[in-house]
Amino acid sequence: MTTIRIFFEKCGESAYISLLDLQRVFHRVLKRSGLPVWYTMGFNPHIYLSFSCPLSLGQESLCESCEVKTEAESIDPAVWVAALQPLMPRGIVITKVAPAVEKVGEIETAAYDVTMPADAADALAFYNAAEHAEVTKKTKRGTKTLDIKAYLPRIDYEPAGEELRFTVTLPCGSGEALNLNPALLMDFLHENGGAPAWQCRVLRTHLYTKSGVDFA
Repeated sequence: MTTIRIFFEKCGESAYISLLDLQRVFHRVLKRSGLPVWYTMGFNPHIYLSFSCPLSLGQESLCESCEVKTEAESIDPAVWVAALQPLMPRGIVITKVAPAVEKVGEIETAAYDVTMPADAADALAFYNAAEHAEVTKKTKRGTKTLDIKAYLPRIDYEPAGEELRFTVTLPCGSGEALNLNPALLMDFLHENGGAPAWQCRVLRTHLYTKSGVDFA
């Protein structure tokens, strides 16, 4: 049994496909593709499918991935890409198919490119001047207060016409590890400086492992 990792981009209107619907999309695509994926055993067999650090609704990414299993001794990545891509909804682009290298639990951080309106400069200045930036994070066990400043002491941004752009790297662990959603930062900037969170674009560009390399 081999674990295959499918890497894909999720941009544009596909950013508004929820995780649950994304799972449905991939299940249907994999069934229609005819690829030799493994089904679970039991009364209701279904394709084994697992996503790595799913995005929040409305966020985009260049580095999403999911896992399936196959009993095939080897695969031809080009054949898999050719079978999957024509069936994908607009905005989802298959970039790579290969045997999984790292375990999902090795993911530690994620890098995001953020674009905001130029009038968000005051909110960013407020953040940089603040000693703390506390937010409330919802968890399965309730809520907890986090200080974003502990992970992002300062935001260095650059003007780009009528926009501001910056890159942040935030914790993105799995299981019990900390996962700091950039939406929490957007909410803080909105509540403490009036930055219009609904006009911000969040694009995940990299997932990094504990060794500091790209997740593969």
